Amino acid sequence: MSKPSPEVYEQGKGMDAHNKVMREIRSEKDATYDPHEPTRVWIDEDNTPDGVYQSLTIILNTGGCRWARAGGCTMCGYVAESVEGGSVSHEALMDQIDVCLDHEENEAEERSGLIKIYTSGSFLDEREVPAETRRAIAETFADRDRIVVESLPDFVEQGKIEDFTGQGLETDVAVGLETGTDRVRRDCVNKYFEFEDFIAASQEADAAGAGIKAYLLMKPPFLSESEAIEDMIRSIEKCAEYAHTVSMNPCNVQRYTMVDELHFRGGYRPPWLWSVAHVLEETADADAIVVSDPVGHGSDRGPHNCGDCDDRVQRAIKDFDLRQDPSVFGQVTCECERTWEAVVERETTFNGPLTR
Repeated sequence: MSKPSPEVYEQGKGMDAHNKVMREIRSEKDATYDPHEPTRVWIDEDNTPDGVYQSLTIILNTGGCRWARAGGCTMCGYVAESVEGGSVSHEALMDQIDVCLDHEENEAEERSGLIKIYTSGSFLDEREVPAETRRAIAETFADRDRIVVESLPDFVEQGKIEDFTGQGLETDVAVGLETGTDRVRRDCVNKYFEFEDFIAASQEADAAGAGIKAYLLMKPPFLSESEAIEDMIRSIEKCAEYAHTVSMNPCNVQRYTMVDELHFRGGYRPPWLWSVAHVLEETADADAIVVSDPVGHGSDRGPHNCGDCDDRVQRAIKDFDLRQDPSVFGQVTCECERTWEAVVERETTFNGPLTR
């Protein structure tokens, strides 16, 4: 992996003591990764302002998120999969794109209208993805309909985004906002920017003719189940003013993170899938497309219910993502829903989950 290495840019932006501990935890992983191979690539379907598209999702293997290399967010372990050395060459990154195009050709019956490119960091950070590579990728996918690129607000600049909109691509900038509440983002996630920075990034995107897709985190550490639900409902309603799509990501337990340390000691439980469904129902009339993709659903380290109903609730969530019809959740029932209701009512502290 890319070794943790704080820089002047990162100093004083978050919990420095946390960052120091997290650099030690992250350094425990010594696996290496091929800079010519993407981290992941897959074919899926996504709801967009222009309808449902077949999507090609690409996670490029870069030198790692700048913030994560300093210690980073409490729940994020993606930097552990990054390439050692802190940077990847233009040639290697374009090799990764070729691998993804080959995957699409072999796995899909037709080319995807929607391209989604992530780096588990910031695609618009030129230390991760050089300007030369960004422009080459824009040219590579110029004949598609829509593209999504991910970035922290710091790196969202009109000129960079115009590399894509200038190709005629409908372009969205995905921002890992995590929550609309500055206190929760700072104290629970250890993310350094504020909601005002997200607004500024949305203005830069708008000036380039692009849209914003906001990523939120359901139940970061240090929140009870009910607090997490309330925070998500508020955050979605707040984000809908600036983003046409809000993707709510239920927290899962990734290795080499603070959440992993808490979970191991019985101090963290991922959110209930009932909580995810409840938030989606409550925000179905928000002025934005609201979706969720519970990664690792049904496992102890992912969002889960009792085990018997997890797959059924997951399918209902996926159905809602595509159709935005909250009635799908009325078709799924399980006895464990009463347990979840008791947890929401009675759980008052983050470090003593009432159930596992």
